[in-house]
Amino acid sequence: MILPVNPEHPEPRKIRRAVEILQNGGVIAYPTGTVYGLGCSLMNKKAIERVYMIKGADRRKPFSFLCPDLSQISRFATVGNAAYRIIRRLVPGPYTFVLEATKEVPNLVQTKRKTVGIRIPDHPVALALLTDLGEPIISTSAGRSETLIDPAEIDVAFPGLDLILDAGPGGMVPSTILAIDPEGAVEVLREGAGPVDNIF
Repeated sequence: MILPVNPEHPEPRKIRRAVEILQNGGVIAYPTGTVYGLGCSLMNKKAIERVYMIKGADRRKPFSFLCPDLSQISRFATVGNAAYRIIRRLVPGPYTFVLEATKEVPNLVQTKRKTVGIRIPDHPVALALLTDLGEPIISTSAGRSETLIDPAEIDVAFPGLDLILDAGPGGMVPSTILAIDPEGAVEVLREGAGPVDNIF
């Protein structure tokens, strides 16, 4: 089902409806500030399995997830002072940070190296979802061979979704992925919507 939502000032009752779906193990499509994401609650293993199934994703490649702010990042990742200073400059925005995972992170979304991808989005709809839900939301792009920007196309491509929050056309360029170790050494794993020339 497609539910139109105001991209700048999302209606609380519509956000609440989406959050109730997430709380009940549902999978939704939602705007992230870059591409549309497919997601569910980070704390629901069965829902994460559903995301893998709906997208047809490789289970050996863990999903990243969204947090509302820096304080929640520190719950799910080990962030040294140097890494924190870098991240603080770049959030919220189009950057996903690969960091050392804490024990709070489900194994399903950890790499073999015990790292995890975390992003703080700058889209009002995504932030409203995260704030209302009170826990992170899985984030994987709404597409397979190509990124889909139209919620109607997403609806056709992924019939297993419980809800699509339609905030208008999405972007085509995914987030920039940065691996940051606790000492603050940065490696650019993927150049995307976030510029990299202001990082170093």
